[in-house]
Amino acid sequence: MRLYIGSTRQFISDTVHNQIADKLKTAFFNYYRQTPSTYEIRSWRQSLASIYQVFQSNHLLDHGIILEYQIPLTSKRLDCLITGRDGHHHDNAVIIELKQWEECEQADGINEVITYTGGAQREVLHPSAQVGQYETYLKDVHTAFYEPPLPVCLSACAYLHNYRFVSDDVLLADKFKALIENYPLFSMDDVDPLSEFLRTRLLSGEGMEVLARIEDGKYRPSKKLMEHVANVINRRPEYILLDEQLVAYDRVMASARKGLGDRRKTVIIIKGGPGTGKSVIAINLMADLLRDDFNAHYATGSKAFTETLRKIIGNRGSVQFKYFNGYQDANPDAVDVLICDEAHRIREFSADRFTPKTERSDIPQIQELINASRVSVFFIDQDQVVRPAEIGSVEHIKEFAQKNDCLIFEHELEIQFRCSGSEAFVNWINNTLGITRTANVLWTGQENFEFEIFDSPKSLEEAIRNKAAQGFSARLIAGFCWDWSKHKPGSALKNDVVIGDFRRPWNARHEAVKLPGGVPKAQFWAYDKNGINQIGCVYTAQGFEFDYVGVIFGNDIVYDFEEGKWAGHPENSGDPS
Repeated sequence: MRLYIGSTRQFISDTVHNQIADKLKTAFFNYYRQTPSTYEIRSWRQSLASIYQVFQSNHLLDHGIILEYQIPLTSKRLDCLITGRDGHHHDNAVIIELKQWEECEQADGINEVITYTGGAQREVLHPSAQVGQYETYLKDVHTAFYEPPLPVCLSACAYLHNYRFVSDDVLLADKFKALIENYPLFSMDDVDPLSEFLRTRLLSGEGMEVLARIEDGKYRPSKKLMEHVANVINRRPEYILLDEQLVAYDRVMASARKGLGDRRKTVIIIKGGPGTGKSVIAINLMADLLRDDFNAHYATGSKAFTETLRKIIGNRGSVQFKYFNGYQDANPDAVDVLICDEAHRIREFSADRFTPKTERSDIPQIQELINASRVSVFFIDQDQVVRPAEIGSVEHIKEFAQKNDCLIFEHELEIQFRCSGSEAFVNWINNTLGITRTANVLWTGQENFEFEIFDSPKSLEEAIRNKAAQGFSARLIAGFCWDWSKHKPGSALKNDVVIGDFRRPWNARHEAVKLPGGVPKAQFWAYDKNGINQIGCVYTAQGFEFDYVGVIFGNDIVYDFEEGKWAGHPENSGDPS
């Protein structure tokens, strides 16, 4: 999707005659069926007036241009892409990220700064990092930019047309030096350097022919990208498959090889409780499918789990690791194999209260996932549903698979890897919490697994810290029975979890900015070693593995001794849902 495409000559004329914002507004309405915000319209007028002047003064009149170009399978839109040929008549394209920023502050992240945007101070990507991600994405997934023999040469830069650099400017800090060298940053005083950057790549014009190549290209991961992700995963030796895990793995691989040539789509449902290796199979599949040239995606409903996978794989591979709600605009069968981990967290619809009206859809989320892929693989544990809006179940998946006339396969995992492989402990937990009646009514502690009930949260925390000091992975978690305070930039986290004289902070919010030294955001709490200094909850712990976990029960679920069963008290929960 793009809101404007044509020649630079026409773009300049539309801008000079004050028509460009109206044309974008009309295209926006035709696509989203809603009028864009006043802020966005004003942004178009100001930013595009600045860049058209650069094009006009440099006689870039025989070139192609795309405005507001949405990258498939993302909600991101490029501001501007201009095409042409250089002095040697090689095909070129340049991404230009346009910013209306006027000032910036320092942020802790290696790629971030803080600026006023969207009505508040926010931590955002440095412009060079942002546009660099766009360039890398297109080079990795758009055939026009990687297919031999002569792919279109792609470059990227950022133009801050309202910004004037000052002494020791945050945007020019040493940690951004390599980024700026690769993806130059131009301020309002850098029109001449920006002009030279564009002329070097677009001198010969003939941009409409290059634009046609981009329009005719397809979106599919390059072999280089798939090898990169597969190699990172394959360096992790803990991912070994056993017994029915391997059977499920082989079913997916066989369906992938057969499915691309089959008229019918395939849905594979792999059921298993905690610790049965669902994510282990999923990660192995991801690596091997990519290595074998399949366009595989890995999707979850967990921000913490997805963002940690992206951190492990690296920014370049993050395009293959997405959320369940990331397929609203996907082309049919855009993905060869879609691996849906934690499928019990599938929601009825992809939109939530934060979703702009322009991006809402009445298509069920499960239908979007099936539409987007030839082979859909769902790893599911129906006992791990966390929130009321999560409706993922075997029955729900099968209902839509049958509606779409899909081939359906089901597998069940039983082998236990968690809790030192102690099936007795897992059975005792299920029995004690009233999940499933089992023969393990009492815990004898005879197996090689450590379990203990502590008299206080202080002694529990001390035990967890002792295990961490011995080199084990260890975390303290609690039920969501205390409010989760918002974090003021630069200040210490509030001690939300208070039990007597025990006071500790929750993990930092996802959107927190300017965190004090060493504090990871919620999505990295489980992965970052400094997470041991905060308390996590189900949303930041689900899907991860630790050697030792300390669990604090709140009073949202208590044991009723008179009734002889557990009783839920949602009024004592701090979870807004």
